[in-house]
Amino acid sequence: MSTSFSSTEQTTISPSTLQPYPETHRVYPSTSDLDKIIETSASAQSLWAESSIEDRLAVGNGFAAGLKALIASPEQTAKELTLQMGRPVSQGVGELKGCLGRVEYLLSIARESLADVPLTDTDLPGFKRYIRRVPMGVVLVIAPWNFPYLVTINSLLPAILAGNSVILKPSPQTPLVAETFHKLFKDAGLPDGVFEVVHLSPKLTSQAISHPKISFISFTGSVANGAEVSKIAANAAGFKGVALELGGKDPAYVLPDCDLEYTVEQLVDGAMFNSGQSCCAIERIYVHESIYDKFVQQYADLVKTYKLGDPLDPSTNLGPVVSIASADRIRAQVEAAIKAGAKPLIPVSNFANVATSGSAFVAPQVLVDVHHSMEVMSEETFGPVVGIMKVSSDSEAIKLMNDSKYGLTASVWTTSAETFTRLEGKIEAGTVFMNRCDFLDPALAWTGVKDSGRGVSLSKFGFDQLTRAKSVHMKIKTN
Repeated sequence: MSTSFSSTEQTTISPSTLQPYPETHRVYPSTSDLDKIIETSASAQSLWAESSIEDRLAVGNGFAAGLKALIASPEQTAKELTLQMGRPVSQGVGELKGCLGRVEYLLSIARESLADVPLTDTDLPGFKRYIRRVPMGVVLVIAPWNFPYLVTINSLLPAILAGNSVILKPSPQTPLVAETFHKLFKDAGLPDGVFEVVHLSPKLTSQAISHPKISFISFTGSVANGAEVSKIAANAAGFKGVALELGGKDPAYVLPDCDLEYTVEQLVDGAMFNSGQSCCAIERIYVHESIYDKFVQQYADLVKTYKLGDPLDPSTNLGPVVSIASADRIRAQVEAAIKAGAKPLIPVSNFANVATSGSAFVAPQVLVDVHHSMEVMSEETFGPVVGIMKVSSDSEAIKLMNDSKYGLTASVWTTSAETFTRLEGKIEAGTVFMNRCDFLDPALAWTGVKDSGRGVSLSKFGFDQLTRAKSVHMKIKTN
């Protein structure tokens, strides 16, 4: 991340200018103050848990109304997001609208998802049994910077609707997003203490994870940090629940019968949007040999049209990555692949006036003649880079798609639903798409396999994750 911080404070460094963004300077709480925040949250949760689903939905609907008002006049919010994490300002409203779509869907299914499960069909005379969904308690949400509105809401809203309280630790890259959420909930009438935003150092984050009043942790971020969160939680008292949404190296398989022009457009966007900084970005493409040359030519030609530049310029569609460190890592990955025999299709000179050494601007790149011994085809890139390989059969494509320690999403590009259905069951991923990619549908469970994490957000199953089942067994008649 591009952040200036010490053990006591933090300030976001804007990726495009590499200058501090003064409005983001925040001071961390003391260890004792953090304990008090968590204790206050626990007290607030016990009262919130007693509220009716109608009362919770009223707050949720008020939050949605506030978000709609924000979208109606989005200029300042979109600019703040761009200054914090670098995405082109023209794309900021899209994230806000996507967030609202998830909010509205989660509100629409909350009552049913949290309702008691009756067993009247099998109850014996004189008995009544049912299963309740009860809140976990205090939920700690550790949110990322790359899609801070979209990803944060996945856990934040269902947790509150389920009767939990939430302590949100945002990325130091995007602190203003969390504070926007807090204001919207406060304006909607959420009781004090049910939702708190805390800016924390790594040491304080560990303290929060370990606190006995924290019942569940929802983390989105890197595999290494996810492993650390899991380890801290496992070593703490109380057998805490942990959900981990981690990395991806998401593959696409392009079949001969695909709609070629559409497929190229979608897969370029899937790899390049947000400068490739998405856990479900397209990072590997396997193309059937019969259309390989045509696909590669059209793909490279489209990437060459991208405009890399100032993210505050409305005509820019490719901004900087989050930091110089990230840019250097991406460039090193590309250079290592080229040294090992990969062929770059995008002349660096096309973007040389912007993608300079010592900046966070990275030129987009398409690599061919790649193989899985290269890091660019095995490790998460998280940048505007994609590798393309030729395959001769479905079986070869599936083998390569599954040859990864990640398993978040995958996509198959064909006009045949029958072909897709035949292949889908062989692919190791949390979500498999037909003719689309890099998209979350809130009605579907968002989950991963392998090192892409564990747990579920969105859909009915996202509510299940943030509650626990409580069985009620009543013997009404005793004689």
